[in-house]
Amino acid sequence: MAVMKYSEEELVNLLKGKDANAFSYLYDNYSAALYGVILRILKQDEGAAEDILQDAFIKIWSKMALFDSTKGSLFTWMLNISRNTAIDSLRNVNRVEVNSIDDNLRLIERKHQSGSKEDIIGLKEVISKLKPEHKILIDLAYFSGYTQEEIAKELNIPLGTVKTRTRAALMELRKIIN
Repeated sequence: MAVMKYSEEELVNLLKGKDANAFSYLYDNYSAALYGVILRILKQDEGAAEDILQDAFIKIWSKMALFDSTKGSLFTWMLNISRNTAIDSLRNVNRVEVNSIDDNLRLIERKHQSGSKEDIIGLKEVISKLKPEHKILIDLAYFSGYTQEEIAKELNIPLGTVKTRTRAALMELRKIIN
């Protein structure tokens, strides 16, 4: 199979046209460099860096129409998106008060129900509205009593990813209930 090479102008035009092959090329050729920058910002948290890299590429894909080559190169633009996404994630972690999964879920449970056996049923119904990757974390932590380290081992994912997804799940639960 021949490996495609694009000029920056060709690549940008294809990406603005939502060409999936061009996006694959973009990811294959730039993800390692962007991951390295994100990893340094997140102080070597590999799991979180993987999640942020994914978020950054989603933003790159969805905002490609905003890229202006007169303001800089494609790589510089993507680097800024990745850097800002990583910094924003650090700010969000500091803003969200997550003392423990149990404390947050008890708060949500109290707000959602009155206090009987039906509470658990009601909470499970609310949790069923979560994304599958969030739902399994809450199920394991709250209903099965797993620690975040145990969840990471059980699901074979990095601890940082468990922490990031748990924070996202708790924020999603708050939105559902409010």
